[in-house]
Amino acid sequence: MDTNQIDPTENFFAIIPAGGVGSRLWPLSRASAPKFLHDLTGSGQTLLQDTWDRLAPITKNKLMVVTGDVHARLVAEQLPGLAKENLILEPSPKDSTAAIALAAAVLYKRNPDVIIGSFAADHVITDQQKFEAAISASIKIAATNKIVTIGIVPTEASVAFGYIKKGQALKQGPGFEVAEFVEKPEMKKAKKFVANGKYLWNAGMFIAPAKLLLEVLAKTQPQLHAGIMRLAEYWDTDQQEQKLHEIWPELTRIAIDYAIAEPAAKLGLVAVVPAAFEWHDVGDFAAIAELQSQGKSNNLAVLGSARVLSDSSSGILVSDTNRLVALIGLEDVIVVDTPDALLVTTKQHAQKVKALVEALKQTGHSDLL
Repeated sequence: MDTNQIDPTENFFAIIPAGGVGSRLWPLSRASAPKFLHDLTGSGQTLLQDTWDRLAPITKNKLMVVTGDVHARLVAEQLPGLAKENLILEPSPKDSTAAIALAAAVLYKRNPDVIIGSFAADHVITDQQKFEAAISASIKIAATNKIVTIGIVPTEASVAFGYIKKGQALKQGPGFEVAEFVEKPEMKKAKKFVANGKYLWNAGMFIAPAKLLLEVLAKTQPQLHAGIMRLAEYWDTDQQEQKLHEIWPELTRIAIDYAIAEPAAKLGLVAVVPAAFEWHDVGDFAAIAELQSQGKSNNLAVLGSARVLSDSSSGILVSDTNRLVALIGLEDVIVVDTPDALLVTTKQHAQKVKALVEALKQTGHSDLL
């Protein structure tokens, strides 16, 4: 090995796509204040702040955030260490590819050797040491011209996540070729995946040379790639804002799984590094209840400022009012109390909150969204 070669971690830059409304967490999470801007773990920090603190030691504060322009003020307030030039504001939601690809193109323009990592703003990871080890291993593999994803070793059969099937072991590094990405399965198939031992949860984290990422995009989505590269050309110039509002509306709306990850895997360009740290995708109130109760089924978890009287009740109460809430004899209940809306459901029906949000849209209650 050339001792003069730059350590690839020196070129590592993390991207935090902070988008999505988190409609399964309504009425707490809304378009004006999505879930990543809330403290959903009781840590005293928002999910976005926790993500920043998790990544800052690895990147030496080289972080970029991509979010909607309506969230600019709150993101800047919550992340005082974020440099203005590393905040990309989307004029409108375009799904993950446009956001991550634009960040990659801007960073590539600034440093052609950059290795980027994309990490969602709303995940909960508790073992920093294991997380850092997985990132370090992934960066080294990415430097061999690979797109690397981190796969979580499953602790149970779950239908809430997609899966990654491991292929052959890599010759260099503690990783595997990705045989295939699998959509969220039914429970019967999920149980088979876990028993098989070759499948990992897809946590949506990936690390890659920006150059390779953009090359794959050029093959799979040439029109989107062309728009992104045109935008990047004007970035960091006095025409940046004008061109953003001209070009952004034309960009294709597509998830990065379909635009880059799956096609790249078929080309043999994707590797996976298995990781055994505790990971939570805080997708609904049942997930928050599980996180807060620490597996104790008879617990009532309380988040927020509520005054609570509870007798023989379990589940979760989330409040941003100072109203007294009394619960008697309710098991696995979910109560979410906000100044203008109250949600009462159960863990079993937590996934149906998204359908309720759709119903509110259809019935003209968009002021509550």
